[in-house]
Amino acid sequence: MQPLSLLGPVDALEPYAGFVVFGLVLVNMLTRILASRNYEKQAKDDDRETLSRWIPHEVSNILLVLSAFYFLTLHHHGGIVLSTLVLGLIITDFFEVEARSVELRRGLPLEKPKAAVLASVLVLMYIGYETVFFIIKPIWDAVI
Repeated sequence: MQPLSLLGPVDALEPYAGFVVFGLVLVNMLTRILASRNYEKQAKDDDRETLSRWIPHEVSNILLVLSAFYFLTLHHHGGIVLSTLVLGLIITDFFEVEARSVELRRGLPLEKPKAAVLASVLVLMYIGYETVFFIIKPIWDAVI
């Protein structure tokens, strides 16, 4: 019997899917830092009314959602939890940018994206648990 090949060539990543998502979460965190710096630069322009979204960060958001959905096809329980966390991260990130735009319009100093950073740390902790738990598994089994 042939194994299920849902997405064709992408299924070659199946053994490494968790590590791919882990890497994309780290890339997303890096682009979030760079996007925050970009928003601060945009805020220094006096003629700006709103902030424009930083495209590399938006691309990393899309890739993160797609990879979480692919992880869902491989590991149903972990994928549901991860997809929920990633979608929460994307929604949080959306509202963080909108909040920065409101601060810009009101002439307030821009705050750091605290909620989105917390959400991304939560996603990182969960995918880290799913992918690199094998490192501490012997110690965990000895204690528990």
